Amino acid sequence: MTPVFPSSVTHRFIASGMLAALLGGCASLAPPHETPALPIPANWAAAPQADGQGANAPGLVWRDYFTDPVLQRLITTALENNRDLRIAALRAEEARAAFQIQRSEQFPTIGIGGQGGRARVPGDLNVTRRSVVSGEYRAEVGLSSWELDLWGRVRNLRDSAMQTWLASESGHQAVQVALITQVANGYLGLRELDERVAIARDTLDSRQESFRIFSRREAVGASSKLQLTQIQTLLTQAQALLAQLELGRAQQLHALAQLVGADPGPLPAAAAFDDTLVLAELQPGLPSQLLTARPDIIAAEHQLQAARANIGAARAAFFPRIALTGRWGSASAELDGLFDSGSRAWAFMPTISLPIFDGGLRRANLELGEIRRDSAIAQYEKTVQTAFREVADGLSARRWMAEQIAVQRTAVEAQSERARLAQLRYDHGSAAYLEVLDAQRDLLAAKQQLVQARRALLSSQVGLYAALGGGTQPSSNP
Repeated sequence: MTPVFPSSVTHRFIASGMLAALLGGCASLAPPHETPALPIPANWAAAPQADGQGANAPGLVWRDYFTDPVLQRLITTALENNRDLRIAALRAEEARAAFQIQRSEQFPTIGIGGQGGRARVPGDLNVTRRSVVSGEYRAEVGLSSWELDLWGRVRNLRDSAMQTWLASESGHQAVQVALITQVANGYLGLRELDERVAIARDTLDSRQESFRIFSRREAVGASSKLQLTQIQTLLTQAQALLAQLELGRAQQLHALAQLVGADPGPLPAAAAFDDTLVLAELQPGLPSQLLTARPDIIAAEHQLQAARANIGAARAAFFPRIALTGRWGSASAELDGLFDSGSRAWAFMPTISLPIFDGGLRRANLELGEIRRDSAIAQYEKTVQTAFREVADGLSARRWMAEQIAVQRTAVEAQSERARLAQLRYDHGSAAYLEVLDAQRDLLAAKQQLVQARRALLSSQVGLYAALGGGTQPSSNP
């Protein structure tokens, strides 16, 4: 036989619980959320294109921006194997689990249980002076200390956990964007070093041949020892530069392998890296659009909302806490009479508590919440300012690095012509060979600087793509 509960008690309890829940849903002591004013100008100092042409970086997925097949393979491998990205994903999962734990406190914990036992009381402990054997058996459904959230304490704690979870999700996305940028820059650095190594090797071969020729000429007295030592000096400089570049390439390859989380595989390509890595032109939009495009800004705003929810929970601690505990079931002195008629049993125990003295604990918790809120505001503003600076740097680099490359190309052409004329003057006896050596040394430096400038321009475009929140919003195109 199943136990029958008093309908009037049950109905009153359910009604009071529903009323308390409704009241709790209407009260919140958290300060309202207001996005701080942007501490940045309304427009970019480096004005975007007047015709508005260019791709929208947040909606441009990385596969459409980085079209080099080798780079696409590296980024795909990194997204699957990078440990930092994996840690960020696990932190987001951890925050999600913490939110689910906090959310469960909004609901009552209801369970079933049973207990039974028998006990003998000696006669000298009994007023009847006779020993008594008694038993008690219970089967109950119980409600364990459910807090009525009249002041929004539990709900604010839930909101704080939810905002922390959302911040972790945005943080995971920010780590992904940063990883794509790091892999792209690592690949660019490797390709740059490949070209610089090739230039250094060609120069080394040329100087080794010059050293061989002048060694024979010095041996037969057709050239001076000074000229030979000058050529040998340039030869050792080329050897040292090549060794330095080879070391840098090996280290760059190791760093790229760590980012990718696996063997990068064959990487070099025959074409120049700035011919194969053609990146789309980007439209920066307005600074205010960064608020919805940059995952780090979105994460900072979620952290700000979490801090405000914690203030609401700290304020609610100054008000009474009301909790409900109850049980319904059947009880009997004998096991076989547990579910007999008349064995119904219930208990309803609401409790109310409010600390009178806690040594300033609640006040300190409220002050701590307010300090953390102010810190979150400052962090949010700093994140926005950092994002603005990164975009501004990318826009400036896009303009001035292109001019720098044009100037550097002219410098290489001029140095090449200078080296040719110096060799011609030496061959006709009109100049010392030192002039030829100086021209060759300057030509090598100019070629190296041109490669570095080309890589810097591409790196600035990669940085601009990330600074604008590249690939963080789904494209509207099918």
